[in-house]
Amino acid sequence: MCLGKINLTMVALILSAGFGFSGCAPIEMRSEGSMIKIAQQELVISATGYAVISVQTSDNPAQQRLMAIRASKMDAYRGLVEQVYGQYVDGSTTISDLVMSDDVYRAKVQGVIYGAQLVSVSPVGEDTYEVTLSLRRSVVNDLRLLYLKHMKQLARA
Repeated sequence: MCLGKINLTMVALILSAGFGFSGCAPIEMRSEGSMIKIAQQELVISATGYAVISVQTSDNPAQQRLMAIRASKMDAYRGLVEQVYGQYVDGSTTISDLVMSDDVYRAKVQGVIYGAQLVSVSPVGEDTYEVTLSLRRSVVNDLRLLYLKHMKQLARA
């Protein structure tokens, strides 16, 4: 009986030590008829996108709001793509007569996101919408593996 309590206590301590490394789904353990629930945090990444309402191309205010929500959602997706796949940055500098005459930078993100969850849609101030999306870490790992597999196939072709 005492040994069972020590083992249960050790398991509980080990699982609680792992809180920083895992996420928020409940785990249930049964021991001698009692149930212990330990909450874990789900590892997620999140991104927030913004869009201005008044610059949307519609004369109807309701349509402008809907378009701003959609634009801010797309901006949030872009933020997730940056975090999952990285960002391609290209730059060039032109120097003429030992003086910099032109400095150009371009950034590009590209990728596939699935399984993103809508966390919030909220107005910010009077003319902006904010959308926050989240993506579980397990999905991020799946997306990266699929990307690497795709890149290998392209390299063979």
